Amino acid sequence: MFDINLFALFGQLLIGLINGSFYALLALGLAIIFGLLKVINFSQGALYMLGAFGAWMGLNYLGISYWWALFLVPLAVGAIGILCERFLIRPIANEDHLYSLLLTFGVALVLQGLFTHWYGSSGLPYAIPDELKGGFRLPFMYLPTYRAWIIVISLAVCLGTWLLIEKTKLGAYLRAGTENPQLMQAFGINVPLIVTLTYGFGVALAGFAGVLAAPVYSVSPEMGSNILIVVFAIVVIGGMGSIGGAIATGLGMGVVEGLTKYFYPEASNTVIFLVMVLVLLTKPAGLFGKEA
Repeated sequence: MFDINLFALFGQLLIGLINGSFYALLALGLAIIFGLLKVINFSQGALYMLGAFGAWMGLNYLGISYWWALFLVPLAVGAIGILCERFLIRPIANEDHLYSLLLTFGVALVLQGLFTHWYGSSGLPYAIPDELKGGFRLPFMYLPTYRAWIIVISLAVCLGTWLLIEKTKLGAYLRAGTENPQLMQAFGINVPLIVTLTYGFGVALAGFAGVLAAPVYSVSPEMGSNILIVVFAIVVIGGMGSIGGAIATGLGMGVVEGLTKYFYPEASNTVIFLVMVLVLLTKPAGLFGKEA
């Protein structure tokens, strides 16, 4: 039936896994922020872009290596997120979700506009670190070392975050603090601080993904807006607020997209949205979401 070129097929699967790794990290951040705080963060893509630019600026202006950027840039992006939560989102925390969506959308437009003004719309190169250059010759494909690193570290961060939220006492405090803040405050838990740090962690994941993406994609102001709509579709497919669903769906949709690029390239840009429509028609809460 199909004349399958295994080298090309596995190459597309690799691209799908790489894209899925970024989808999973960004969707995980969105799911944490919405699931625990009920905030629709439309600036997640802009913060992903900010992470990539943070790595680029750190290297070109301050001489900060990739490895230090991988640690410092997410902290800086998380700090920006903390300031946004404290001074922009908290004052409208009790309003309809639409207010937070519009506010974070405005933040995204401001950030994208500023970086377009400063650096233009063309992409800027960021070199792969020397330690991760080269690759491995596998039976059906050539696996670049940096691509393998992206998949491994993304899986490790996603799994670690899931374990932290679902299996630890700190995660229990996070969930309880957002579901019943009055009760938690009665036990002496600083709920506003928990909310702020949770938001900061969610956007720090976007900054981390941005640093990982800098050597793979051109660092440009549009890189966040290009991926954000896809990530929101993935969050809807997995179930709004489902931590495990965001991870599994992000990786799975990356693979589906890669397979579609091989078998039917014309549909590769729309297959995720087609899946979203089918899921919403059959299971409106998402594959891993809970019915209200």
